[in-house]
Amino acid sequence: MSSQNSVIEEIREQQKKAFATMTPKEKLAYFWDYYKIHTIVAIIVVVFIISFINSYRSSKPTAFYAVLLNADTYEDNAAAAGAWNEGFMEYAGIDPEAYQVNIDTSIAISSGSGDQYEMASRQKMAAMMHAGDIHAIAADTETFEGYARLEYFYDLTAAFTEEELAPYADLLYYTDGAAFDADTGDTLEEMATAQEAVYSQTIDHSDPSSMEKPVAVGIRIPQTGNKLGDSGYYDYIFENDYTFQGYPSEIMIGIPLSVENPKVALQFLDYLFGDNT
Repeated sequence: MSSQNSVIEEIREQQKKAFATMTPKEKLAYFWDYYKIHTIVAIIVVVFIISFINSYRSSKPTAFYAVLLNADTYEDNAAAAGAWNEGFMEYAGIDPEAYQVNIDTSIAISSGSGDQYEMASRQKMAAMMHAGDIHAIAADTETFEGYARLEYFYDLTAAFTEEELAPYADLLYYTDGAAFDADTGDTLEEMATAQEAVYSQTIDHSDPSSMEKPVAVGIRIPQTGNKLGDSGYYDYIFENDYTFQGYPSEIMIGIPLSVENPKVALQFLDYLFGDNT
């Protein structure tokens, strides 16, 4: 054993002498030849540790998550939602060190499309809503009513007091609860026929007296006088004169039933309107 150690020591001594006479370039080449595997492994380990730490630090729980469905993002308004993240956190007194806020403008859903992106968007929405991860949904009238008829939203008059809803009393969006139990059929053809019948109706969603069982499921957002309307995300529905069920399309916001605390969504509305309510 001692002879083996002496041989190893002799080899090390020879390496030291050889290393001492090398030029800097030769030393680098020598080091890389003998230790490149160790170096690569060490770098990978360091990168993994740094990545893990950064991921851990950034994966804060979400205090508020809003989806702006079918928002038209372009250069002039692309940063608006990002600015609202910080603005709403400050407005609502949310600790940015402990929580995060996300205003998502990436999801697009339409009644006519059936491509893979459409399916992925619907699956993402369904999963997040089921988990209670989406606190508020903004959308054009047609898309919003589709979710409303599936009973996805809170009845705002039941979730909040009359005083809390007072600033939005003239902006309530109603859907007819009688449609919740309507038979849409079992086949695709029957469901398409039922949907066509819905689209052909003339309904004023701001007038509860025109409905059999009115349910206040959303807030109508004016095109101007608030952060969302002024952002331009939904200007296309006004510029193109979109209509739905006989009336001009608007911007709506609703609160999914899966949300445990709907109050935070009402705070977000207050933030969007600022001093304009």
